[in-house]
Amino acid sequence: MTNGLRYKGPIYRPPSEAYSLLVQATIGCPWNKCTFCMIYKKGPKFKIRPVEEIKEDLLWAKNNYQYPINAVFFPSGNTIIMKTEDFVEILKYTKKLFPNLKRITIYGSAQYIVKKGLDDLKKIAKAGLSRIHVGLESGDDIILKKVKKGSTQEIQIKAGLLIKKVGIELSEYVVLGLGGKKRTKEHIQETIKTLNKINPDFIRIRTFLPKINTPILEEIKFGEFQILSPHEVLSETYNLIKNLKVTSQITSDHYTNYIGVNGRLPEDRKLMLQTIQKAVKKDESSFREIYIGNQ
Repeated sequence: MTNGLRYKGPIYRPPSEAYSLLVQATIGCPWNKCTFCMIYKKGPKFKIRPVEEIKEDLLWAKNNYQYPINAVFFPSGNTIIMKTEDFVEILKYTKKLFPNLKRITIYGSAQYIVKKGLDDLKKIAKAGLSRIHVGLESGDDIILKKVKKGSTQEIQIKAGLLIKKVGIELSEYVVLGLGGKKRTKEHIQETIKTLNKINPDFIRIRTFLPKINTPILEEIKFGEFQILSPHEVLSETYNLIKNLKVTSQITSDHYTNYIGVNGRLPEDRKLMLQTIQKAVKKDESSFREIYIGNQ
């Protein structure tokens, strides 16, 4: 029996899961090839934790935490890859332990969601999974290939529609500036096209920031990838918000972003665009500097 929650390797969670119970279901990431991501580049090797270990951690939290547990997030990267029967068992056990639970969430990449298929996703939804956080990053196939995302626009759309079909909330992440200066136009155009076809529940905005231990740093060093300026990123943001035909909640909840742009489309579009226009009038020196991140 465990004497506390056990974690191995980096543990990341979305800002929206700040107050969720974090119980590690998988270790590392099964893909771990994205050129812009540093999280698991130095390990640990991907592994799925045994069901009984996960249950032990959940039970320990139940018996030892004094505050009510309303949400559970199962890190690390791509927990959706767990065997369906094992994941269903974990979900049912979690709901049994915490009867007042409002939300159970995970990370899941599009290629692994598609591999699950409709029938397994239905079982997972019925067992209690509330929301999946998916890194779309870009809808442009050339960019997706360049950054070694492991998916295509077609796969991203298929995965998104599968999640929506089974009734699980879908949170899609967009990385502004991921196409650099060369493909900024295509990046936003194709991302808009992808999101319009999916119509996710949430669209979460991030801004590309180079990180240590990432292959894309070499491209930047040799001038193959040119980072967008703050005003150029704001221009991408403006074009994205202006042209989305979705009923999604837009959330800018990350330290990489130059400004906060939050609201629901389509009703808050005008206010969000005004916020961006106001920011563009500021001198670029008033925004954070571009630096190499370490987290």
